[in-house]
Amino acid sequence: MLPVLVWAGWVSGRTAVARVLVRYGMSVADATAVEAAIGLTPRDAEAHDWRGAILNYRGRPEEAVSELEQAVSLRPRDYGLWMDLGMTLDDLGDQSGALAAFNESVRLAPFYARPRWQRGNLLFRLGQYEEAFAEMRRAAASNPALLPNLIDLAWSAGGQDPAVTEQLVQLRSPAVHLALARFLVRHNRPDEAIAHLKAAAPTDGDVTNDLIHQLIAAGAYSQAFQVWPRMSNQTGTTTIVFDGGFEGSLPVDESGLGWRPSDDRRGLSFALDQSKPQSGARSLRIDFNGEPTRGPMLSQLVLVQPAARYRLSFAARVSDLVTGGPPFIAINEAGPHGKQLARTAAVPNGSANWTPYTAEFVTGATTKAISIVLVRESCATATCPIFGSLNLDSFSIEPLK
Repeated sequence: MLPVLVWAGWVSGRTAVARVLVRYGMSVADATAVEAAIGLTPRDAEAHDWRGAILNYRGRPEEAVSELEQAVSLRPRDYGLWMDLGMTLDDLGDQSGALAAFNESVRLAPFYARPRWQRGNLLFRLGQYEEAFAEMRRAAASNPALLPNLIDLAWSAGGQDPAVTEQLVQLRSPAVHLALARFLVRHNRPDEAIAHLKAAAPTDGDVTNDLIHQLIAAGAYSQAFQVWPRMSNQTGTTTIVFDGGFEGSLPVDESGLGWRPSDDRRGLSFALDQSKPQSGARSLRIDFNGEPTRGPMLSQLVLVQPAARYRLSFAARVSDLVTGGPPFIAINEAGPHGKQLARTAAVPNGSANWTPYTAEFVTGATTKAISIVLVRESCATATCPIFGSLNLDSFSIEPLK
């Protein structure tokens, strides 16, 4: 019994040393260390597999095949070794040999995603599309991380037709609908994207907000409003200032719709003020503490019709305002480089009771949305502090003939 234990310990020690050498060799792509490992344990499938990997890394796939064939002969029930062999044969252009290796890998691990994906990918390139997509669907159902790849391949194979793409993907689950929605937004098909988002019915607000951001970035403003929960009682073409009287919650909207305060709030604070609103129960008060605030301080996207005339109205009240760059409302075309269509007069310094402000504007031939933006006049000096407070209320927009 003792000689058997000694022999087993000796073999185990050699195997442990060999594995250390293999891992070191792979970490630095050092074939010498892997060769030493094979010398210690010539019947270790893992050592041959990793030597094949190094040979592939060095652009010697013909030699790698020999090592991988040796690995599968030593451990024929290892699906990963068959998959490695299949990928190397595929790289060499031996598609029939690669398919045979992938078939064996799938047989050994029928519920694993990677073997089915590799087999499906090869079948696709062989023109066996029906079987290819069946395999890749099984792979994506097992591993959702493969969904974007499946959708992208279906989009290309389907001639960039959303209906054909959906038919090829076939999978039906909230995760699939969300993946299709994101893909279709990126490929300028917002209406089809909205259909999939509604089918997914996400309960996570972050998911909806993320897709709304993508729709806004793509200029699909009407579709963005269609899926905005706070606008669910409106159509996707309604021209309306949302919560123009600030009767709802404090404006901190993360979707990109509704009132959106500045991301940089140094020198700014926002509060809902119940003291003497111009209409309703409260107004929005913005307090300035002297910081030279720059850029948009408050904004909202509003849907409009192209080539149409509108009037924006609101009321403002100032208290102890002191600045060389007083605030005003600008009306810009939506988008990162939207031009200014109109602006209101700036609010005065000092203190003044509620004062109405209006601005009329005409949208362009392709304008889909505008942005109402609170900004400041340019100052004569480099630094431009602002003190005091500004109340805003009763925003509305109406079409004009």
